[in-house]
Amino acid sequence: MSLASPVWLWVLVPVALLAAAYVAQQRRRSGYAVRFATLPMLETLLPRRPDWRRHLPAALVLLSFAALVVALSRPQVETQVPAERATVMVVVDVSLSMRAVDVAPDRITAARTAAQGFILGLPAGFNVGVVSFAGAATVLDAPGPDRDAAVAALDRLQLDEGTAIGDGVLTSLAQIDALAAQTPDTSEPVPAQVVLLSDGTNTVGRPVEQAVAAAVEDGVPVSTIAYGTPEGTVTVDGQTIPVPVDIEALAALADRTGGRAYEAETADQLSQVYADIQSSIGLRSEQRDVTPYAVGLGLLLGMLGAAGSLRWSSRIP
Repeated sequence: MSLASPVWLWVLVPVALLAAAYVAQQRRRSGYAVRFATLPMLETLLPRRPDWRRHLPAALVLLSFAALVVALSRPQVETQVPAERATVMVVVDVSLSMRAVDVAPDRITAARTAAQGFILGLPAGFNVGVVSFAGAATVLDAPGPDRDAAVAALDRLQLDEGTAIGDGVLTSLAQIDALAAQTPDTSEPVPAQVVLLSDGTNTVGRPVEQAVAAAVEDGVPVSTIAYGTPEGTVTVDGQTIPVPVDIEALAALADRTGGRAYEAETADQLSQVYADIQSSIGLRSEQRDVTPYAVGLGLLLGMLGAAGSLRWSSRIP
């Protein structure tokens, strides 16, 4: 929770002084009673009732004052509301290691199916584009509202040599910038995110550090999905080559750009990862004013304090 006008919290000082004065008064009253009356007389004259009940009305009134002071400070809480617009770039690794069969039926087929489901589930107001990368990055579909075009683009994935993760990110950022340039009249920048699926580390093309710097400068988080198992292998020219997923490299990319890092070793896990990303990018943070709730709490506490005073003391504190 945050406060829009925290300076009003200084009004809590008089409330604290009132609480201190009440405590001092109760101690002084107790001292007078013991000094001028014998204990048997006190037991006869004073009704037996729990101490907490005697102090409850005053405590409720003080809490009421405190709640009203907080209301003056205009409390706000961060809430998640549906995003109206956003640009999402789906980036898929098409290096030769993606034909490994440690994920049924193979990594690239499962990745294509899960990414298509992800795209179809994005909110209607979102723009989505598709980029693939192996030795270089290729724009398969520029970002736009056409879901069918993006889904069809994933059917054109073709495996090739190399893993140019840096190029994949930088190409996606260029597509986001190009789309933003087409709509310069917007009052605020449209949020964007890159969702990158890969099973390896950068081997060719521009360095990942350059991509990270560009993503941070543009304020575009890159969420990564490390896809595959440590036991993955591919056969090239009759030779079996291990292709374990590089979880650490992909997690570092996500962390440094403000994105989230995911791991998936099965097609079902990958579908769940995409579902989690879908729900997170479909929301945006917004500060919501909760001043009326603080006012209501203060009034309720005040009324309870008055009712308790009338019930147990027949007077308003």
